[in-house]
Amino acid sequence: MKNLNDFDLKTQTSVQQNIKFVLTDIDDTLTTDGKLPACAYDSLWQLHNAGIKIIPITGRPAGWCEMIARFWPVAGVVGENGGFYFKYNEKNKKMERWFFTDEKTMLENKLKLKNIKTEILKSVPGCAVSSDQFSRLMDLAIDFCEDVKPLPKSDIIKIVNIFESHGAIAKVSSIHVNGWFGDYNKVTTTLKFLKNEFGLSESESLIQCAFVG
Repeated sequence: MKNLNDFDLKTQTSVQQNIKFVLTDIDDTLTTDGKLPACAYDSLWQLHNAGIKIIPITGRPAGWCEMIARFWPVAGVVGENGGFYFKYNEKNKKMERWFFTDEKTMLENKLKLKNIKTEILKSVPGCAVSSDQFSRLMDLAIDFCEDVKPLPKSDIIKIVNIFESHGAIAKVSSIHVNGWFGDYNKVTTTLKFLKNEFGLSESESLIQCAFVG
C-alpha cells in the first residue's frame, strides 16, 4: 500500500473512508517497554466501537493469541508470524482456529527446531529461549534482548544463519529471532484470514486495510 503522503487531500479522505480494518503489530507498536498502556487499549476499544475491525499480527505464541482473540476487542489475531490465525465466534461462543499445516507436520517441525535450539544455545552465548516458548505451536523464538542482556548485531545475524543453514525461515523482531519451517509469513496468513473470514481479495484488502507497525 502506498504511503498516504503520496496522495492528494481528496484521495486521502477517500482512502480513510474506505478503511474497515486496522492491522497492527503488538510488541513496540501497541506496547511500550513491554507493557500495554491504558491509552493503547482504550484506542482499540474506540476503533472497535466505531465499527473498525482490528486484527493484531504478531510473532507471539498461540497461548497469547488464544487470550487476545477471546478478551481483546479484535476480529481475530494472526500469530507466530503467520503460522495460524484465531478468531473467537461471539455468537457460537467458540474459538475458531486455522493452521498453515497439519498436526503431524507440526510435530515433525518441532523435533527439527529442537535440534536447532541446541545448536543456537551452544553457539551464541548470552541468548536464551524465549520465556513464552512453552505456549508456542509452530516456531522457535530465541530471545536476544527481552529478558537477556541485549546481544550485538553480529550475534543476531549468527542466530539467523543457524536457522537458515537448517532450511528454516528466520525473522528478526524487536526482541526475538523467530524460526520456523513452512512457506508462510505474516502477510500470506493475514491475506488468507481476510479472504476466508471476510471474503476480501488481495486488491480489496489493500483498499480496506490500514497497517500499523
